[in-house]
Amino acid sequence: MEAPSPAGMLAVQRFNSSGAAAPSSYTAMLHKPDMKGLVAHNATAPRSPTSASLNMTLGILFNMVALIILVKAYNRFRRRSKATFLLFASSLVATDLAGHIISGSLVLSRYSASTSSSNNVTSCFQGDPDNPDASCQFLGGCMVFFGLCPLFLGCAMAAERCLGITMPLLHARLVTTARTKMALALIWFLALFVALLPFFHLGDYTYQYPWTWCFIRVMHGTKATDLAFMILFSALALSSLAVAFVCNTVSGITLVKARLRTRCPSQRFSARSHDTEMVVQLVGIMVTSCICWSPLLVFGLISATLSYTGALDNDKTNNYSKLMVTGVRMATWNQILDPWVYILLRRAVLRRIYRITKKQASFKGKTFRSSRWEINSLSNSTKNSVKKI
Repeated sequence: MEAPSPAGMLAVQRFNSSGAAAPSSYTAMLHKPDMKGLVAHNATAPRSPTSASLNMTLGILFNMVALIILVKAYNRFRRRSKATFLLFASSLVATDLAGHIISGSLVLSRYSASTSSSNNVTSCFQGDPDNPDASCQFLGGCMVFFGLCPLFLGCAMAAERCLGITMPLLHARLVTTARTKMALALIWFLALFVALLPFFHLGDYTYQYPWTWCFIRVMHGTKATDLAFMILFSALALSSLAVAFVCNTVSGITLVKARLRTRCPSQRFSARSHDTEMVVQLVGIMVTSCICWSPLLVFGLISATLSYTGALDNDKTNNYSKLMVTGVRMATWNQILDPWVYILLRRAVLRRIYRITKKQASFKGKTFRSSRWEINSLSNSTKNSVKKI
């Protein structure tokens, strides 16, 4: 007969001392999945800080360039209807910039802590999902706050433009600079309130595979509060995208109808040109946000639901862990791509692209007409030569 293992002896001792409760706890300990063990064969050493530093540098540079452009435009259009849009856009870029600086600094500090340890770099860099520390709680809150803010601001900008295009008189009476600043403060407060919910025991932040970033607990030990928190976060984010889509669609259709209905005077045409520029930028913001944030929202919601219902086995845990990593990488690119919406989709840039395209089309048309004229001339000359003969 095989000798009992030390773990078995320890379990028997606990059973003898604590009655019937010990075997159940021992069985739960045996069946408790080890999250790091489930994906241990996929775990790699921490990446070089060069990638994180490059992303942080690009994000800060692009957002600063876009912020300078928006501030100059705001000073130029301070008394016009575009000022409200520029104030929202400047706040959005400033929020993205703050997110890059705060989150990027925390990630780089973790890299510095890992390189300063000479014993075990990987264990120093990677956190324990069962025991998240204060830095993990802070990083998870930043993920939620700086994730919701751009989506809320994009939704508010789309609603403001839809009101300005469809009902300009009501927009002029309701929308003021003071109310716009109040709306900005309310948006930031709402995002901060949602991010601080785990500190009131509604949900929890923990390390996510490969244990180098933090987000809502969706994989291991998911409780009803974690699922509710994930549903709330996803519902707010997806609702913002849906409202922005509806408002941008209504604004676009209204502008197309106004353009096709009649030719307006030059001043009114200039106003419509500004509206078109803003709607194009809003569509760019919406498309970028949908592409970058939808994977993380969908995968996180599915993972939390499967984990809470107990349907998340080892294979699904491995797959959804990889999908969550892909989703968060795509989400971080939203803050890098947002500034390019303002840098590239400005009216001056669009006008230059339109002129270049028009010149190329005109050149191709002239070349085609010239070629057709040469063919006709050759055909006529051939006919005349035949007649003379």
